This record gives sequence, structure tokens and C-alpha cells, in this order.
Amino acid sequence: MTKPTILTGDRTTGPLHIGHYAGSLHNRLRFQDSHEQFLLLADSQALTDNAHDPDKVRRSVIEVTLDYLAVGIDPAKTTICLQSHLPALAELSMLYLNFVTVARLERNPTIKDEIRARGFGRDIPAGFLCYPAAQAADITAFKATIVPVGEDQAPLIEQTNEIVRRINATAGRPILPEAQAVIPQSGRLPGVDGKAKMSKSGGNAIALSASPDAISAAVRAMFTDPNHLRVEDPGKVQGNVVFTYLDAFDEDRAGLESLKAQYRRGGLGDGRIKRRLEGILQALIAPIRERRAQLAEDPAYVVDVIRRGTEKARNRTEATKREVVQGLGLFML
Repeated sequence: MTKPTILTGDRTTGPLHIGHYAGSLHNRLRFQDSHEQFLLLADSQALTDNAHDPDKVRRSVIEVTLDYLAVGIDPAKTTICLQSHLPALAELSMLYLNFVTVARLERNPTIKDEIRARGFGRDIPAGFLCYPAAQAADITAFKATIVPVGEDQAPLIEQTNEIVRRINATAGRPILPEAQAVIPQSGRLPGVDGKAKMSKSGGNAIALSASPDAISAAVRAMFTDPNHLRVEDPGKVQGNVVFTYLDAFDEDRAGLESLKAQYRRGGLGDGRIKRRLEGILQALIAPIRERRAQLAEDPAYVVDVIRRGTEKARNRTEATKREVVQGLGLFML
């Protein structure tokens, strides 16, 4: 029986953090046994707002791959591949731009939010604006039917399916499958500073390779309830960053619910809940950090994993490109 195909991946803009782990990495570990999974190192997409620093994008290809392997991604089960070395993706992106308007790209809620967050105004890099078409190319080139994304990325999958329907209608037959967005239940973790988005560039994230001291410092600096000034004061759990992280990583659900109840009625200090969270994060990250350090000692192996995965992905994506070109009736030599 053919396994369903999953496409997922990350922009190569720096090492991954625990927000990636909570949002997608642990699901990828589960999916690699039940699905045909492709993991895309999105270096081309990273350039859409990092063209001023291509060296960072280049270095991060290895950094992100090390994180993948360190958390347990098995290259024998999951294909790790490099976006910029898959020519069919760029060619399909250019083709798909003929099936979408600038107005539709600008209306995409994800793109609108990101443009606002980055302060582009009207100085939007063209590659950034065209990202929905590029992502459609990524997804359809692998014929992925499942795409794990954050809730804020769901409009991109919707636009991918719009392009798929236009391609299929033009071809007069179903060349490409539509994709389903799979949104993690945990949602997106806030930054340790309480801001809505944890980001590598924002300095409010805990890297998967963080040292014990860095983890301790990050947890100590976490926002709790600003009105919880004394241990005996009742505190708020909702919006409390420490409890948000405990919800994501604490496997003792009964114990956590007991702590929440005690915090709400008073009698539980912020120090205690921070110590609980720090212990959990130290235990989570320590083996990942150790495996990552071991893997980093053999860079040739890491490069070989990328090379072999990219070769497999190239065969898959080139076959899809030929099928799309033939289906649309374009000239072929």
C-alpha cells in the first residue's frame, strides 16, 4: 500500500529552537514511520528576506540539518533535501505565477501579516511577495497531500490548492493532488519575553543546542503574571509564558493541572514553576545537544545526507514537472 506523502521543512536562517520542536519536529518523528516524508531545507525561500546576508543562509543549511538529525530524524526514512538544488521547484514557481494575480498574492493573510511584521511597506522583495506560488511549487512537485503548518500558514495551503485547481482545469484532468494542512494542536509557542512569536532573529528563543546556562537564563527571564507579586497572591495561568511552555512540554498532565489550580488560588511562587520548567527543558535538550555535537564532528556525513536526499528529491520533482508541462500542452523537445 502506497504511503501518503508529506512535505515539511524549515527556512535556513539559523539553528532551530524549541518552538520548532513543539510545533513540528516531534510530529515529523512520528510521521517518518507512517508516511513518505520529505523535509525541505528552504534556502531559496530564506533568501527572500535575507538576500543581504547570503552567508547566513548558506551556513544554516548545515545547522538545520544537524538539528534534524540530532532530534532523531532518520535519513533512511525521511528524505532531507536542499531547495535551491531542485531546479524543478524554481521552474514550477515561474509557471504557477501565470496562474495567480498580484492582487491575490497581496490578499493572502499570511503574506499581509509578514509584510506588516517586517515593516516592508511597499518595498516588498518580489521573491517574498511571490512566496505562495513558490510554496505551491514545493508542495505539488512532491505531490504532497499532507503539509504540517502553523495556523498562520494555513492560507498558503489554501492558495496552493487554488493553483492546483487552475492547473488541473487547464489540463482538463487531475494532474496534481490538493493538499491538506495539518495544524499542530499545541499551536505556536510565544517568545520567552512574552511576545507573540518566538524567533531566532528576535533573540527570544531557546535553541535546541542551547547550553545549560542559556536554558537557565532564558527560563529565569520568562514572563509570568505581572500582578502575581507575592506567593500568596492568586495568579493567572492564561497568558503566563511559563505555563504555556509547561503545557507544551510537561508530560505529567495531572501534576500540571494541580499546579495550575494552586497558582490560581494563591500559595505558589513563580520560582517553583520556573524550576519545574527548567528541569523539563534541561532533560529535553541535553541529549539533543550531545548528539548534535557528535554529528558536527563528521561534517562529511551531514553533507552526504543532504546530497543523497536531494538526488532522490530531484528525481521526484523533475518527473512531476514533466507531467505538468505535458499536461498543459506546452512545447517539449
